[in-house]
Formats: sequence, C-alpha cells, structure tokens
Amino acid sequence: MSDGATRTGTATGPGLRRLAARVRPPLPALGVLLILVDVLEVLPGTGVPGMVVLIGFLLLDRVAPPAAPVRLVAPPVQGPWRALNSPASKVPSHGVHSLGQTHAIDLVLDPPDGSRPEFGSGGQWRRPEEYPAFGRPLHSPVDGVVARVHQRRRDHRARSGWLSILFLLVVEGSVRQLGGARWLAGNHVVVRADDGACAALVHLRKGSVRVRPGDRVVAGQQLAECGNSGNSSEPHLHVQLCDSPRLAASAGLPMAFRGGATDGTDGLPADGELLGVAAD
Repeated sequence: MSDGATRTGTATGPGLRRLAARVRPPLPALGVLLILVDVLEVLPGTGVPGMVVLIGFLLLDRVAPPAAPVRLVAPPVQGPWRALNSPASKVPSHGVHSLGQTHAIDLVLDPPDGSRPEFGSGGQWRRPEEYPAFGRPLHSPVDGVVARVHQRRRDHRARSGWLSILFLLVVEGSVRQLGGARWLAGNHVVVRADDGACAALVHLRKGSVRVRPGDRVVAGQQLAECGNSGNSSEPHLHVQLCDSPRLAASAGLPMAFRGGATDGTDGLPADGELLGVAAD
C-alpha cells in the first residue's frame, strides 16, 4: 500500500501535530455556546473566553499533520471523473487540515457529451438526479475492514448558482461546522486498510451503502453510490486517507491513485484534469 519513499510535510513535532487534530473537534460548538450564554446573560462574562476558543480552533485548523509516506491506492471511480480541490494543485487541498482533509480530493463525473449541468444554468437549486455522478458506483480504494458507516442524511438539491453557493458557504457551512463531522461529511464509509490508514468516501447517496462495520472488503469492491449529502454543492465524491476512522479527530495522509495521473501513471489529477486513462 505504501511506496515508503515520498513524504510530505515536516517531521517537526509529529506528536503535537497529531494532538492538534485530536483536540480540534469540540472547539467550535464550545466557543459558540460560551458566546450565547453570555449574550443571553445566563452566565455573563463568557463571551471573551468563547472568542478565545474560536480563535484557538482557527489556529489549530492551520496545523499540518505529521509527515507520512504517500500511499498508493486503487481509484474509487471509473470513467471521466474530473478533479476539484486536488492536493496535486495545492496542500491543504480544501484550505484546512481539519477532518483529515489535508490531502483529500473531490471528483465530479464530467462526460464528454456535456451531460453535467453547467454552473449557473437551470436555476439555483437543481435536483441531484440531473447530475450524471448521482447514483454512480463507488469502490473501495484499499483492502481492509469497514470501520464506520453513516447513511441517514438526505440527498439535498445542488447549489447550482452564485446565490445558493453563497448560502452554502455562509449559512449552511457554518451550521454544519457546529453540527460536527456527520453534518459536514453527510453519508460516508470509512475503511481501515491493512497498513492502518483509513480511506474515507464522503457525500454518499442515502441508503446506498452496501457494507457494514466489521465487513472485510477488497480494493475495487463497490461500497456505495455517489450522492449529494452533507456539505456538498453538487453530486460528487470526496475521498481521502487519514489516520483515524473518526474523521473529526483525524490527521490527513497523502495518497496517489494507481494509474490516476492524466498520463496514466500513478498519481493524482490536478484541478480541472481528468482521472488518468488507466483508471477508466
């Protein structure tokens, strides 16, 4: 699973870097709670500590995970999937290190026939069924054991225009941040690989998961279908490797798809590029 050679990040203070990931999860809700009880005069004087807690969370959110080898895994999709928020373009790929997202990648199905709706066309709130990715099979990137399954979140409409995207970023994203990992990830499956790394497939279709915790799976086995649950703007797959099945307290791990680079070699497509031909 690992090439054992390439490492990312810095080896300075790996224990402290891992600890930062572990202590981040409760801070947003705690900070907001302290501010609210001050505003409501239930416990005056807690507003300033609440702000300190929120600032502490933002600072911890910038702490990179410990250096780790790049693990070679199987591509979780087949077909013309295009990369967004790719670690081949920037790290952290999603702008933050929380939820083990440091090296995560988003993939959207973008067939050559143009069936993927263009952003800004067709209204602000398109139905997820209008996107070719919705309902497509998603496969395990690794051999391992299913560690976590969640599939009760609804598949909401896409945020397909600027007003709906602004609503997602300012309102929905903030509320889900307070709700925690399940609200942000939506339906998801986490597989603990044989080498201890955890592969997470996120934003799955409600009720589509085919496995249960404790099941043994192999790379390439279908786990679920692509959906639009959680903090998602359109049906797509968010996939990542991390060091814990508990996403809220995990640290991200770098990965490469077997045949995933645009030229068919092992790697990841950069933003806007299609998954390599060997993954098709």
